[in-house]
Amino acid sequence: MSKNHAGKVLQLQLWLLLGLLAFSGLLQAQTRAWLDRDSIKQGESITLTIETDQSGSPEYAPLEVDFVLGAQSSSRQLQLGGGASRNFAQYTVVLTPRRAGMLDIPALRVGGGSTTPLLVKVDEAPIASRDGNALAFIETEVDDKQPYVQQSVGVVVRLYFATQLASGELVLDTPAAASLQRVGDDRTSVREVGGRRYNVVERRFLLIPERSGPLQLAGARFSGQGAGGFFDDFFGRDNGQLSARGPDQTLQVRATPADAPQPWLPLKNLQLRYTAAPNSGRTGEAIAIEVEAIASGATKAQFPELPVPSLGDSAQVFAEPPQYDETFEGSSPQLKLTRRYSIVPQQTGALAVPGIQMQWWDVAAGQARTTSLPALSLQVAQGSTTGMVAPPLVQPAAAGSAAVAAGNALAASPDAASNWLWPALAAGFALLWLATLIWGLSRRHAPAVARDGPAAQSASAGSRYGTADLRRALDAGSLDEVAHILAVMGGVDGLDAVLQKLDDPAQRDALQRMQRARWGGEGDVSAARAQLREVFKAGPRWRKTAVVEKSPLDPLYPGQS
Repeated sequence: MSKNHAGKVLQLQLWLLLGLLAFSGLLQAQTRAWLDRDSIKQGESITLTIETDQSGSPEYAPLEVDFVLGAQSSSRQLQLGGGASRNFAQYTVVLTPRRAGMLDIPALRVGGGSTTPLLVKVDEAPIASRDGNALAFIETEVDDKQPYVQQSVGVVVRLYFATQLASGELVLDTPAAASLQRVGDDRTSVREVGGRRYNVVERRFLLIPERSGPLQLAGARFSGQGAGGFFDDFFGRDNGQLSARGPDQTLQVRATPADAPQPWLPLKNLQLRYTAAPNSGRTGEAIAIEVEAIASGATKAQFPELPVPSLGDSAQVFAEPPQYDETFEGSSPQLKLTRRYSIVPQQTGALAVPGIQMQWWDVAAGQARTTSLPALSLQVAQGSTTGMVAPPLVQPAAAGSAAVAAGNALAASPDAASNWLWPALAAGFALLWLATLIWGLSRRHAPAVARDGPAAQSASAGSRYGTADLRRALDAGSLDEVAHILAVMGGVDGLDAVLQKLDDPAQRDALQRMQRARWGGEGDVSAARAQLREVFKAGPRWRKTAVVEKSPLDPLYPGQS
């Protein structure tokens, strides 16, 4: 091959390479994006347009970091010219910035292509107040500008707007080194400010600082769309956009004092009171005491449990789970806690119940405080023997009891290990074995009706507990113990079987209400227990089961029964 020919081939290859590069650049240029403007104010919107000849829609997800996506549209066009045709699509999306500053619009993928990144400058919206004549403004109320670490700080944001809204978004950013959560539902009202009528939306937040030092709380922001019509002239824009921004605030967070009581409980106020406090009782019968705590500046997650009073051997104390109610008092969070205690005296005479005490930190005064209840003095009279607190549900077997008693006697009298002790123990076990054998043989020859009849089963199983045991469990025991006693009294297994066997609709309804309160969170456990006491005060009412007695005569034919 000549040098001239080789040069022509090389030149042709270069031209082909340049053509491919140009064609590749042309394809890349077929997907592009632009903005209708590159500078706006916070609260205003811009329109992003994407043109492409690729198949598939743009992936807008990367935009949601800095923008709120609004209305979207698409169209497809066929362009002819220069003896060639071009088929392409246009996509538009309205973007509302989430913050001020230089914001990036990243490259967006469309099919096999992508757009080029863009920049938009977002200036902060002017801060309007109630002193002016603005169509919309924001007020932010913080209940403590100098909180302590881990103190619950109430933040109330109020949006005032003098028009009807088609849509809108109110945002309060979480500051660094703190947690922020929205509490409850928005409240709406109408107020007159400076001679103008405003609609007001009030939103509550709970702010908890995590470290001491300055805490920057950025002003809340609102951007929305007016309902249109007559008010468009007031907006100053044809598209009816409305925006507002609240002022920034700086909180000075104080560190936990070195002499603060533990657990650390910063509050504005704490009140304790008795809502039920009797002055007398009877041995073996439950005495109900109820305590209410109202804490200003705390939430359920921060507040410790109310302590359980200790009465030693003079009485047993059973504490129910506390009931909580969280609200806002003005701009401060407020917690109301109620707990019920059942005290079962074990002996007669005067019974002193010590008052509950709680230590906390007064954030306003900057000092430790103790809130306490006065002690209660109860006069306890002798109760009925059947009303005494029952022993544990699981009873040891008779043989086990004898062995334990023998073991205790042996431990109590170590010097009694004489020659007569072991023969006596052997004789005792032999007699016990003989009694067990006789009892088994008698059970073997018992009539079938006594062994298999449902009435006999119920009587045998229910003999372990009576109505007094049930009342005792309803007063001072757990709800599981109530269900167990009812199941044993009814000779059935499980609460569902109890419900089927009960004949009284009121008793069935009370048990079902108790189950819903315990496991479904529907209603008050204390109220459910009170209803159980009322309907079961005379004992359970079982369905009557007809028992067919066996004929004393032998069947006429073999196999007949």
